[in-house]
Amino acid sequence: MNLAATESSAERTILSDELLERIHARAVGYDRDNAFFFEDLDELGASGYLRALVPVEFGGQGLSLRAVAREQVRLAAAAPATSLAVNMHLVWTGVAKTLHDRGDDSLDFLLAEAGRGEIFGFGISEAGNDLMLFGSRTAAHPQPDGGYRFVGTKVFTSLSPAWTRLGTMGLDTESDDAPKIVYGFIDREDPGIRTKDDWDTLGMRASQSQSTVLDGAFAPADRVVRRLDPGPNTDPLIFAIFANFEILLAAVYTGIGRRALELAVEAAHRRTSMKNDGRPLAQDPDIRWRVADAAIAQDGIYPQLDAIAHDVDTITDHGSRWFSLLVGVKVRATESARHVVDQALRVSGGGSYFAGDELGRLYRDVVAGIFHPSDAESAHGTVATAWLGPLVEG
Repeated sequence: MNLAATESSAERTILSDELLERIHARAVGYDRDNAFFFEDLDELGASGYLRALVPVEFGGQGLSLRAVAREQVRLAAAAPATSLAVNMHLVWTGVAKTLHDRGDDSLDFLLAEAGRGEIFGFGISEAGNDLMLFGSRTAAHPQPDGGYRFVGTKVFTSLSPAWTRLGTMGLDTESDDAPKIVYGFIDREDPGIRTKDDWDTLGMRASQSQSTVLDGAFAPADRVVRRLDPGPNTDPLIFAIFANFEILLAAVYTGIGRRALELAVEAAHRRTSMKNDGRPLAQDPDIRWRVADAAIAQDGIYPQLDAIAHDVDTITDHGSRWFSLLVGVKVRATESARHVVDQALRVSGGGSYFAGDELGRLYRDVVAGIFHPSDAESAHGTVATAWLGPLVEG
């Protein structure tokens, strides 16, 4: 691996300020209309951003995970729902890159297809499945040719109107070596796929993360990438999914916090106090404390996010601590973002309570962070085990 190339790529950007301004201007309309961000996606595709993590030899931009995490912070500050939905495609390309960097070519086909413009959806989450990657309510039926047919319902399938390939998983209980968790990829044109029109949510509305019904959707043998024992395991695919999902998700919520802090500063300078002879609230000690408190929380997440993404890029070996580090950055980013948005609301006053106000939209969007895996309970369990060892029965 060329570490020098990785380091230099961390300084590259794809998203221009002008592009981000256009995306920011459209965000309010998408949210109001509960509409998918088609214009944003077209522009992001034209810019090469959907190929950001794809190596150059596969037709991509060759950016590092650290560089793309930084870009996702910027994109989320402009339009959180757009950033969150694009995240799911970036996660799959990041998974494939992470494996490729470590000499595993099992997802090189994904890099090649993404380099040609295919868009990947993340069809993993299921209602009521708190085992996440380690179990599934979806059935994976083995076929004579080595492929699988999946039957089940996936929720929070971001990019629902636009993905052309769906990475999914299910449980094989029929093979001689069953049970096995099966990971595979299916095409949009498969007749066994149906998307529900059920995305009418509090926030992150433009992501249009509809539920996806799999009714015998077929992954051919050359698109079945893993058959793993249920439960925790050390397979590189599991690490790659956790690493890219948690880091890029943390970047989205870091971007929300960044924008909320900017809005708080603007409001503090704009608003005035009749009690203090019309002086701006930026001179009020209580308001200054709130802005400072938000800034302290926000500043703390940048170096953690940067460092952990860098360690994935450079194949740093954290051993058994990796999963605690990854869930830790996700929880800190989402919880910090909620705190920053809350402080920004208190600084900005009642105007932010009106429909269409940007900070009010961020307040709704940031709530989604508590629902993404790993949740706070699971993350604290993971970190406690890393530091204290497993719970002892009896």
